[in-house]
Amino acid sequence: MKEEQTRLDVRVYPGAGKNEIKSFKDGVLDVRITAHPEKGKANEALIKYLSDILGIAKSSIEIRKGTTSRRKSVVIGGLDDKKLKEFLTGL
Repeated sequence: MKEEQTRLDVRVYPGAGKNEIKSFKDGVLDVRITAHPEKGKANEALIKYLSDILGIAKSSIEIRKGTTSRRKSVVIGGLDDKKLKEFLTGL
């Protein structure tokens, strides 16, 4: 059986005062991350933050597009669209 996965568009605001979800609007999750965008630190921090709030392993999250951009396409394994939508509507 194939593992369930879902895709999420994320806009990252690096160098913030704390890690937090800013909003979810028009299908894009806006996330503030404390790490700065140097040597992939903001990407690593984003993956760790998403794994913490979603309760899944960091290895289940992959940035597929936008590794050098604020706008990213993230694929999350072990989570289907329905579960992600339930989480996001609770924000």
